[in-house]
Amino acid sequence: MVWQNISLWSSSGGKVVGQVVVVIVLVVPTMVMATVVVRWWRQCWRCWSCGSDSVGGAGATSFLFTEYQYVGIFMIAFAVLIFVFLGSINGFSTSYQQCTYDPTKQCKPALFTAIFSTVSFILGAITSVVSGFLGMKIATYANARTTLEARKGVGKAFIVAFRSGAVMGFLLAANGLLVLYVTVNVFKVYYGDDWEGLFEAITGYGLGGSSMALFGRVGGGIYTKAADVGADLVGKVERNIPEDDPRNPAVIADNVGDIAGMGSDLFGSYAESSCAALVVASISSFGNNHDFTSMMYPLLISSVGILVCLLTTLYATDISEVKTVKEIEPALKNQLIISTALMTIGIALVSWIAVPYSFTIFNFGVQKEVKNWQLFLCVAVGLWSGLIIGFVTEYYTSNAYSPVQDVADSCRTGAATNVIFGLALGYKSVIIPIFPIAISIFVSFSFAAMYGIAVAALGMLSTIATGLAIDAYGPISDNAGGIAEMAGMSHRIRERTDALDAAGNTTAAIGKGFAIGSAALVSLALFGAFVSRAEITTVDVLTPKVFIGLIVGAMLPYWFSAMTMKSVGKAALKMVEEVRRQLNSIPGLMEGTAKPDYATCVKISTDASIKEMIPPGALVMLTPLIVGIFFGVETLSGVLAGSLVSGVQIAISASNTGGAWDNAKKYIEAGASEHARTLGPKGSDPHKAAVIGDTVGDPLKDTSGPSLNILIKLMAVESLVFAPFFATHGGLLFKTF
Repeated sequence: MVWQNISLWSSSGGKVVGQVVVVIVLVVPTMVMATVVVRWWRQCWRCWSCGSDSVGGAGATSFLFTEYQYVGIFMIAFAVLIFVFLGSINGFSTSYQQCTYDPTKQCKPALFTAIFSTVSFILGAITSVVSGFLGMKIATYANARTTLEARKGVGKAFIVAFRSGAVMGFLLAANGLLVLYVTVNVFKVYYGDDWEGLFEAITGYGLGGSSMALFGRVGGGIYTKAADVGADLVGKVERNIPEDDPRNPAVIADNVGDIAGMGSDLFGSYAESSCAALVVASISSFGNNHDFTSMMYPLLISSVGILVCLLTTLYATDISEVKTVKEIEPALKNQLIISTALMTIGIALVSWIAVPYSFTIFNFGVQKEVKNWQLFLCVAVGLWSGLIIGFVTEYYTSNAYSPVQDVADSCRTGAATNVIFGLALGYKSVIIPIFPIAISIFVSFSFAAMYGIAVAALGMLSTIATGLAIDAYGPISDNAGGIAEMAGMSHRIRERTDALDAAGNTTAAIGKGFAIGSAALVSLALFGAFVSRAEITTVDVLTPKVFIGLIVGAMLPYWFSAMTMKSVGKAALKMVEEVRRQLNSIPGLMEGTAKPDYATCVKISTDASIKEMIPPGALVMLTPLIVGIFFGVETLSGVLAGSLVSGVQIAISASNTGGAWDNAKKYIEAGASEHARTLGPKGSDPHKAAVIGDTVGDPLKDTSGPSLNILIKLMAVESLVFAPFFATHGGLLFKTF
């Protein structure tokens, strides 16, 4: 009763307050975007003259434009496919149809639903592409600035790197939120009170964002990891030259990084979780006939998250200053703790203001009464589960703890034992994160069914601006070190950037942990929405149709990982051969009197990434279509469940294994402890074994691992978009028998 009395929502005055709160969704992102863009220009203006384009910026831009040409063709083709498939459900009918969720109502014609779904798909795809492009540009401008600030101390360099990541985080979070909010309001002019039709059309936004994210992650991962592997194997192991040495022709492509795919990936996670929550909310009764304020509850969560992350970032950069290397990781961890604590308070306030004390949702046709405090707990459990996953990821990937130190120690006996220890660490790191995910699913489903799971996923991603800031901080610091080496700056500066990079590897792994954990919740919520829209009453695993789908779905992440790993291997093979050729055939290159041919290595990475990203993307995009059309919605539901279960496990293991190998190498290189010094210095046999482990882990942590969370989400949201078509025309193969 205390919660009910405090709640500001009522049938009269409370609605006015709620409408004011909804305005935050539009005003706050706009203000934040303006603020961070101004800060971006202030931070990065001098970087235009710092030579950033000569150390990766030009290669990054060339790669992105080449990639977007191919992606643009796909976007147009798939948009046509959405229009044709969805519009053909009722023969491109222009008359009102009986609603799926409520047969007593008349919903909008199929033709217009297809049109709006296609438009939202294009909007999501464009927003995702812009997110990736802006992320890459911000990173390339910030790299040189971070290197210059490292001359003044590690604290100054940390602030620049973190602020640059924060600019990217706020820009992408606010951009995605603003576009989605405007799209909902524009579509509502046509749909009116038909929330089912409106949010059905909005699901295309998540599909567009996630499909572009897949190509960005896979293409960007192949691009940079092929160069990274080639540069390390030939330069560090064979020739014993420093990392990022300018004599190594692969370093330019290596310094481009995978930050474009990172931005698109987290944007796709946000877009899909929002769409899943909105779709499930459309079949819920929030008080008085789908009150607008209550329907916007998922977007309000994200809006408050932007405010919270802004306050948290100010604490890290303006209140608590990093002065020593040991303070870097604690400062980044404090970002997560503070943002999570503040966000819990923010969610409570929004739940009181925006949601009625009691409302009804529909759990597969069965009504369930939910209280607003229960909805708050659903979001909160997802939020705190994300923090737990982040800390567990840190424990298994940071060289400050025993797991990574054990991996480093295994390098005493060579690369083989290093690989064995690293794989074992990755498998073991899966155990604990699964329990927070499982608890989140149980608690949120018990309180609010599939809607609870959807908002729990949003809770995990509500601090996406901070998560993306600490995630982007890693590649920025890494590339800053590369610039310092190529520019011939002092060894002290390189030590400072290496310290930033070591912490960045851990924070990047934490960011991947958040993305994978949220992907599990988002996929489950999308799965529930798909089952409802496809009018499936039960998903019985003992049914042959469902069971074969489970087996095939569980196999898909392995198939996808095999394709992406082999793609990196093929590209790296060409890169190794080219680097060896140049180092052996160009006179004066090793002596430093001649320059390597950087352009050829950039071209190898670009061509390989464009060519090799197509088959994995086709596998993910075509599987739901083939299964839905030929085998039907029941088999497709099994495929989605199977890919979710196995994909989450493989993604966590791959990301943590790669992160542990990378930090084990840096642990030996830094020589910060007596144990580390016994394994070094650089060029020793244990160090070379660690480098080999790092190269094996590169495609795991930066290509296959982070791409798998996109796979399970993308297949689910694609199935949701095409669910009406599959339910009407699917199962052609089974119908013939």
